[in-house]
Amino acid sequence: MKRIALLGATGQTGKEFLRVALAAGYRVKALVRTPAKLKIQHENLEVMQGDVLNAADVRVLTENTDVVVSLFGHVKGSPAGLQTDGTRNIVSAMQQENINKIISLSGGGLPYPEKDEPKFADKAIRFIMKIAVPKILNDAINHHKVLKESGLDWIIVRAPRLTNDPRKGTYRVGWVGVNASTKISRADLADFILTQIEDDTFVRQMPFVSY
Repeated sequence: MKRIALLGATGQTGKEFLRVALAAGYRVKALVRTPAKLKIQHENLEVMQGDVLNAADVRVLTENTDVVVSLFGHVKGSPAGLQTDGTRNIVSAMQQENINKIISLSGGGLPYPEKDEPKFADKAIRFIMKIAVPKILNDAINHHKVLKESGLDWIIVRAPRLTNDPRKGTYRVGWVGVNASTKISRADLADFILTQIEDDTFVRQMPFVSY
């Protein structure tokens, strides 16, 4: 089984992903700033303390791994370029370690004009984001540019409003405004992200996952 380098394991979606990945038999190496926040213990889990903004930490994380899953995101006080700068460090480490595939999580506000057909509500949400949280939207856009220029096999998984509802086991994979709704549980989102470890259908694309 492939060994996963995981960033963002202490976040709500990260914890859900970690659970399903370990349950599926994957070995996971997780980089966290505060290991005490990660209550999950497992024989196939290796936890290392560090920061995605520290290139040396990211390089150590990726050693002896096969695929990167990047689920970290903005919290209160995060620098404006967190996802962009962190992704640069990840890409550099992957290139040095000859790792080719990364799955990165982003929001539905990240535009993908090649496939999206945003409806009025989608456009309104994106407009509100530009006004209310421009640094997060701009950071998402710039992190996409970093991946697009990397030459790697990247997948950016986008999602609408996330809930803590129980796993349904069914969801839709489409594009903004196309075969999509306005929410998904973190448990089902984690399930889809896990499927992308072995599935290359959406390589260099940005699928939108929802109910």
